[in-house]
Amino acid sequence: QVQLVESGGGLVQPGGSLRLSCAASGFNLGHYVIGWFRQPPGKKREGVLCFSRPDGGTYYIDAVRGRFTISRDNDKNTVYLEMNSLKPEDTGVYICATVVADGLLKLFEDDYVYWGQGTQVTVSS
Repeated sequence: QVQLVESGGGLVQPGGSLRLSCAASGFNLGHYVIGWFRQPPGKKREGVLCFSRPDGGTYYIDAVRGRFTISRDNDKNTVYLEMNSLKPEDTGVYICATVVADGLLKLFEDDYVYWGQGTQVTVSS
């Protein structure tokens, strides 16, 4: 049974940092793309913020490039999202999702098959 469980969210002041984890079970992360998404309060889920490919390749949208870093530990079957210089507009539920890697870019929700439940991140003073 494929399962993704996010953790590490919380309340942080603007300019602060958080590290989110996405623990995978039921499949070998080494063959899958993992993406992070965000759903702001009262809004629809946004497109992918970043993703990590099994070959180590990564992608970031402009809004988070330079502040967020996605990494993976295939031995632990876990993907991490290090978030620095957080802004109030980064507030939302952060959700990881996965799909088998096939060499294509995975930029959209429909590209992903399995989803976690999310972890809340609140950036506020």
